[in-house]
Amino acid sequence: MARHRLRFQKEGRAIYLSHLDLMHTMQRAFVRANIKIRHTEGFNPHPYISVALPLSVGVESKAELLDFELADDTPLDSLPMLLTAKMPQGIIVQEAYEAQSKVKDISWLRLTAALEYDTQEDAADVAAKLTALFAQKEIKVKKRTKKKEEAEIDIAPLIRELTFTPAPRKITVEALVAAQNPPLSPSLLLAAIEQHTAEFTPDFAAFTRLELYDKNMRIFR
Repeated sequence: MARHRLRFQKEGRAIYLSHLDLMHTMQRAFVRANIKIRHTEGFNPHPYISVALPLSVGVESKAELLDFELADDTPLDSLPMLLTAKMPQGIIVQEAYEAQSKVKDISWLRLTAALEYDTQEDAADVAAKLTALFAQKEIKVKKRTKKKEEAEIDIAPLIRELTFTPAPRKITVEALVAAQNPPLSPSLLLAAIEQHTAEFTPDFAAFTRLELYDKNMRIFR
């Protein structure tokens, strides 16, 4: 059977859905829209669906992908309207199409962020200091592994583009970073700031995933 793919966005209150909650939400939306998808066989069948590159809770996205397989003849171009109508507020299905590539081929992702400061910092100075930090050839960051052990990784090779633009009481970030194997998560960017320039750690940070690319910088489909 052909693999199909949804592209959807996750914003507003929906950014606080965990990956497991999102999977349950997507499954229920297919059922409520009366769209049949293929399931595993056996006593307790499960739908063949998967979300690529799960987001951290609290991160907005304009480029989420879900793979599935239809088990009926519902036209793909009708799925965005049918599914969005059954989604909670903040999840909007943009496209449904036949998958052209495998998820393992995603190499880069583009994101933006707003680093906000409660105090009146000199935004231009903060942007300059952060630019200097991330321009280094080596940026070691300590992180906790899944086994709760502490490890140190160099995130510099995971950054392809990174800019900091000053604004009143905040810094706008534009970045192109590794998507997987390993990924550069927003938490690692914040950890680098906290561990190397603690005085410029933001009081609040909001991240948004904008786009996904393959190794040749083509938009992933």
